[in-house]
Amino acid sequence: ILHLAETLNFSGRKVAAAWASVPFPALHGSSLPDALGAHQQDVPWKLLASCRERKGSSCFAQAVVLRGVCKDKRIRQPRSPLPAWERAEHILQRYLHTAFPGAFSTSHVLEQPCYTLPPYPQFFSPRLSRRGFLLDKPPTYSPAAVESIPVLAALQSAPVLHTLLYGLYKDLQKLNTRRCASFFSAGVEHDDFQEALHELRTLSQCYETEFEADESEDEADSD
Repeated sequence: ILHLAETLNFSGRKVAAAWASVPFPALHGSSLPDALGAHQQDVPWKLLASCRERKGSSCFAQAVVLRGVCKDKRIRQPRSPLPAWERAEHILQRYLHTAFPGAFSTSHVLEQPCYTLPPYPQFFSPRLSRRGFLLDKPPTYSPAAVESIPVLAALQSAPVLHTLLYGLYKDLQKLNTRRCASFFSAGVEHDDFQEALHELRTLSQCYETEFEADESEDEADSD
C-alpha cells in the first residue's frame, strides 16, 4: 500500500486517502453500467477517515479495485448510457474518467468476491441476497446468511486530504507543550516538534485547491 500511495502522489504529496463500498451497491440482476449509472451525482463509496467530506468528487490520482463482478461477462440491456458491449474493467474505467475528469485513474476488476462466511459478522440488511446483491424488497421468509459480497475500494490522492491534514495541524497547534514534559524528556526536542508541525502544514497545502483555500481563509477569519 505504501508503494501504491507513492505512485499516486507528485508535487510534494505523500498521503493517500482510503475509500470503500462494503458491499458495492448493485441490484440483483442489474448490469454494471446501471449500478454505476445510479451514482452519477455522487460516487458509491465512502471515505474511511474521520474527516468531513465535501460535496462533489475530485481527486488528483486514484487506484480503484472492484471485486465480485465477472471480468469476462458481457453486459446486456443496460439502461445506463455507459456502453453495454465493453467488458467490466472498461466500463469502470469510463465511469472513473467521467466522475473524475482530468484525474489519473487506474482500475482493476476481480471476479472473486469478498467472502463473508463465519466468523464474519452478519450485520447486513435483510435486503441483501446470499451473494451480496440488493433485492427489490425484503424477502417474506427468513433471509439466508450472506456468503459473499461485491466490494469496491479506492486509494486517492485527493483535495479532501487538505481538510484532514490541516485539521490535524490546527489541533496540534493548540497543544500546550508545557504540559508535555514527559513527552519531550523522551528525546523529542521542542524545535523538532515545531519543524514537524510546519512540515505538516506545508504538506496539507500540497492538496489545496481554490475551494480549500477559501475554506482555510474562512477558518482563519473565525479564529
